[in-house]
Amino acid sequence: MGTLLRETDRHAERIMVMVKNGTHEPGNDAIMRSWSRCVNEYRLHPDRPRTPSVIDRAALESRCERKADVIDCARYEMTTLYQQLADADLAVLLTDTDGVIIHMVSSPAFSAEVAPLGLRTGGLWSEAEAGTNGMGTCIAAAAPVAIRREDHFFTQFSNLTCSAVPVYDPSGEIAAVLDVSSRSKQMQQHLLVLLGMTARMIENRLIDQRFRNAHPLHFHSRPEFVYTLHEGKLAVDDDGHILAANRSALFQLGLQSMDEIRSRRIEDLFQTSLEDMLQRSMSSSFHPVVTYRANAALRFFAVARRPASSATANVHPISATAAAALGNPTPSHERRPTHRPVALRAVSPSRATFKDQRLLAHLETARRVIARQTPVLLWGETGSGKEVFARATHDASPHADGAFVAVNCASLPETLIESELFGYRAGAFTGAQRSGRRGKILQADGGTLFLDEIADMPLELQARLLRVLDERQVTPLGTEDTQPVDFQLISGSHQNLPALVREGRFREDLYYRLAGIELELPALRERSDKRELIHDMLKAESGGDSRLSADAERLLMDYPWPGNIRQLRHVLRSASALADGQAITRDHLPALILHPAPMSAHAHAPVQFAMSGDTPAGAEEDAPQPVKLNPIQANERQVLLQMLEQHRWNVSNVAKALDVSRNTLYRKLHKLHIEVSHPE
Repeated sequence: MGTLLRETDRHAERIMVMVKNGTHEPGNDAIMRSWSRCVNEYRLHPDRPRTPSVIDRAALESRCERKADVIDCARYEMTTLYQQLADADLAVLLTDTDGVIIHMVSSPAFSAEVAPLGLRTGGLWSEAEAGTNGMGTCIAAAAPVAIRREDHFFTQFSNLTCSAVPVYDPSGEIAAVLDVSSRSKQMQQHLLVLLGMTARMIENRLIDQRFRNAHPLHFHSRPEFVYTLHEGKLAVDDDGHILAANRSALFQLGLQSMDEIRSRRIEDLFQTSLEDMLQRSMSSSFHPVVTYRANAALRFFAVARRPASSATANVHPISATAAAALGNPTPSHERRPTHRPVALRAVSPSRATFKDQRLLAHLETARRVIARQTPVLLWGETGSGKEVFARATHDASPHADGAFVAVNCASLPETLIESELFGYRAGAFTGAQRSGRRGKILQADGGTLFLDEIADMPLELQARLLRVLDERQVTPLGTEDTQPVDFQLISGSHQNLPALVREGRFREDLYYRLAGIELELPALRERSDKRELIHDMLKAESGGDSRLSADAERLLMDYPWPGNIRQLRHVLRSASALADGQAITRDHLPALILHPAPMSAHAHAPVQFAMSGDTPAGAEEDAPQPVKLNPIQANERQVLLQMLEQHRWNVSNVAKALDVSRNTLYRKLHKLHIEVSHPE
């Protein structure tokens, strides 16, 4: 007890002395300003315990109602962040602009442990109430903050570590604060960046939700960042006036606030009109098309779409068939609605989509067997178009009017797969949606469920999936109630499932249940329609602005394409950007010249991926590795891309921000398959 009192006295004395003398520790300016506010403005004292107030239920419900759309947009992203961090001793919190906690995701044990501190829904964590803390100080500073243990003003909170970022609404005002609070003695690496990414996702969802009657326009100076977290996003009315913009849009356009862009027209920003962008986007199957900044030479890649509210009435057949022909599935947010117009069924995917005879034969086989409720298992190298083929099979099936639901088992953390597939009831865990959540299997009821990379499903979940397939019933998490389901099943894998069965890494009974018929999709190098595919994809990637020289076409045709269609798309996208409207030559294809892939290394063999960043024993350290990252590596990749974007791809500045050498950073970028065009 004596030691605790001495530590409390030292903490309080340190704060009061520093505030009185106006001194501060290096890099501690934001904390020092907060302490000063606490002492001089709020008249608080660090050693006088003051548990944050908790507002009553009626007041909390009123606040939650006012922030209903923010909570709705945030709850899934908060749950995902919590599962990614994989720490039972932390909470992901959302507060309103007064510092009242309006949503919380945590384990029941940690929630019970910190509830007496006021860390619970309804708790008031403004600086005036709780002193220096992540949520309150973020609101006061209107900026991201990291409050490590002794940085808290009140001694009783000095065993918490908090990081918080503001969440902005479409008008550019702070709508909420997103916070992670834990018992960790050290701040988790890159936590503020992860929080910032989550806040961006919430902000983009808010724009979609509040402007459903507006045209979304996506753009970026780099085409590969369109449809990603880094894209600029605008909401545009029918007359071409800007209604809203995300922070990335303002940053890329060189604007400081929404006031500088609100009510301006598309023509004021870009050398195009809304109608022109819509027409060109539709013609390119909603791949990014080139446009330029108004009154400037800055080039952007952009896509415009019809309002979400009119999506059901305006589904365009070309968006699915042309995208499939290019070996590129329609983006998830552009997929057809569950109940599509009957006229779409007249589009024959088996003839309009593929020209390769082997694929056409496989598609006809898949169409016939799936009509008899026989599951289809697709085998093919990564990037060979398994989801495209599965979608074409769905479109030609008796369940074509139902939903096509795709789940990539390799891209979901193990803790998320179960809730994603089977759903959960209301209150199944802290932070669960109030109404519960339908899983992917229930979403596919009446349609088609596509389980891609099925080999990466954990063994314990394989047993649950087998039971669902046998009984055609689903039991959501947290309940014993079963719900009947009727769906067509298509699975995909780049791995040899029989070999995994022999090794005990995949259930034999599930394999035979999935493989009603097994079809091997040809790699890009084996397709007879490769030349047509290259030209069609180039037209889509460049908006029709690029053409191939004879030597470039020869190089593309001779290259073995270990990454298949996915790799081809990225190569053509980069080449069209480098060519800038001129004919594409070999000089515009540096990746194929600098990193040739031997045909023998990839022919007729399943691609195997290392699941860690370490180089396998006996392998060359600089040997090209196929792109396949586990969830932790995928997280690291997203964080580094975010930091590179913030520092305008200056590797030296990113290395300084991370406090590592440039060589260390370059090795990490190489392992995570992030290409830097101009090494310093």
